[in-house]
Amino acid sequence: MHRTEFTPPRIYRTDRRSPARWIASHARRHWPLIGLMFIGALGNALSMGYVPRLIGRAFNALLARLDDPPAALRALLTYALAVAGVYVVRGVLMSLRNLSAETLAQRVERDVRDEFYAALLGKSMAFHDQIAVGELMARATTDVREINLMFSPGLSLVVGSSAFLLAPLLYAGRYHPALLLTPVLFVLGYGVLLAQMLYELLPVSNQVRRLFGILSARLNEVLDGMETVKVLAQEEREASRLVSLARRYRQQMIRQIHIEARFLPLMWLGLAMGGGTLHALALFLQGELTLGDVVGYVALLQLFRFPAFVSQFAYSQVALGLASAARLLQYLNQENPLDQNLRGYAARMRGEVAFEGVSFAYEDDQDVLHDITFQVPAGTRVAVVGPTGSGKSTLVKLIARIYDVRTGAVLVDGVDVRDWNLGALRSQIAMIEQDVFLFSKSLAENIAFGRPDASREDIVRAAQLAQIDDTIRQFPAGYDTVVGERGLTLSGGQRQRIALARAFLTDPRILILDDATSAIDSATEDKIQRAIFSVARGRTTFIITHRLSQIRWADWILVLDRGRLVAQGKHEDLLQSCAVYRRLFVEPVQTRGPAAPKAG
Repeated sequence: MHRTEFTPPRIYRTDRRSPARWIASHARRHWPLIGLMFIGALGNALSMGYVPRLIGRAFNALLARLDDPPAALRALLTYALAVAGVYVVRGVLMSLRNLSAETLAQRVERDVRDEFYAALLGKSMAFHDQIAVGELMARATTDVREINLMFSPGLSLVVGSSAFLLAPLLYAGRYHPALLLTPVLFVLGYGVLLAQMLYELLPVSNQVRRLFGILSARLNEVLDGMETVKVLAQEEREASRLVSLARRYRQQMIRQIHIEARFLPLMWLGLAMGGGTLHALALFLQGELTLGDVVGYVALLQLFRFPAFVSQFAYSQVALGLASAARLLQYLNQENPLDQNLRGYAARMRGEVAFEGVSFAYEDDQDVLHDITFQVPAGTRVAVVGPTGSGKSTLVKLIARIYDVRTGAVLVDGVDVRDWNLGALRSQIAMIEQDVFLFSKSLAENIAFGRPDASREDIVRAAQLAQIDDTIRQFPAGYDTVVGERGLTLSGGQRQRIALARAFLTDPRILILDDATSAIDSATEDKIQRAIFSVARGRTTFIITHRLSQIRWADWILVLDRGRLVAQGKHEDLLQSCAVYRRLFVEPVQTRGPAAPKAG
């Protein structure tokens, strides 16, 4: 069982040692459908293989009764009804194969999508920080879909065509043992050609899927940053880049088509048909076969047309499915540094926070925090200040165990956060960042995201605390107003107040505000500060800010510089003792001109 930050509703105990093993472990859960698919395919091929024998017998019966037309007609009618009956049975069996294969494909796609989506939710932020969203979307959508197509029509046609290879081997010997020669040679040659095609096709299929992921990632990035592209007039440059990526993707697709085009089973089928016909006629001239047997045998060899025609497409689809499975496994098998720790500490949080010799690095060789040590009693209001890039946001993220420390320990209520149940820890911590994310849902749903069971009264109360209730009521649909993707239909100040309401509703024991009032005008800021002051009473609150009014409000101040805690204390004391703090809040005030008005 791989480490994960949460336990998904359904756990798939799959074999992730290789793409084929992983897909097979998903398919085995639906073994009745696999059985029905094989029964339908084999029954379809065997029934189809019996039709040439009936045709041959009808031919012999007709030749034997040429002098008695009524008897010949009755014999032909009998065989015609037999052929019709075989085709009815064949239709039922073929429908059984197709239906079971399609059902199997849909269920495997559902399970694979479920497992992959749950795995993405369980990955740490360190994983998501490194992976482009477009790349993840390509794998979660088209790669998962390729696995569906691998089963239907891909595997369905592979099984069906394999059964059609088997039928002539089973029926040819009934005409004459020597006539097994042509089917055996065809199957052997077909296998060699197929192995050669797959050997060339698999690496190209991997490249096709890889380049599609790169193209998707770049397109997603451009669409996400469309405003920046347009403001800087870079449309032509970005279009050229996308055309270049699309050209590389097209070239790999052409390579795949060339490999498929060089697949030669149709030529091999022509040789088999010619050789088999000559062999049967030779035996006829020797008196070993009847003319009807020759007709039936030649018709039997025609069954090889189906695998010769469909194999090019079917095995290409299987190759793409295996390539997609390999891409999905690349992320599924990636180790997660965090785990949910279901049996961990899960008590009601008081809010005491302590850092003991904490060092942290996003990369193994470069620490961004160095030997941080401090202790904050429960209910304390703490301001975290320092120059840009000093590690302020990183420090507060360690409290909620968004990342794990490299050395040292972060303690909440005296318990290492790594020993907490991760869900219990995070459910009692609310974090509001400067870049607020809102979902494409109603305002009420966005506020209640952390508490889906909250009543409308609770939602409204939280909005009032965040000073956003009056604004919401001015919208035509009020709290049922649906915001656009990422909340871009709202102003920056409105988004941050929605995020504050969301945090207030969860009733956290630790509240973290990462420059959360940066996009709010002075009048609204004053209201929100009073709301935060009211809500923060009795809760441990960390505020990352450059605003002196909020820093003065704090009980304790931590001063960071280049990833080190250079000072801590109260505002007046730090002004006297800490040069870094003094540069931040005294010298800029003395040197800068009048402040520009802030946008609301």
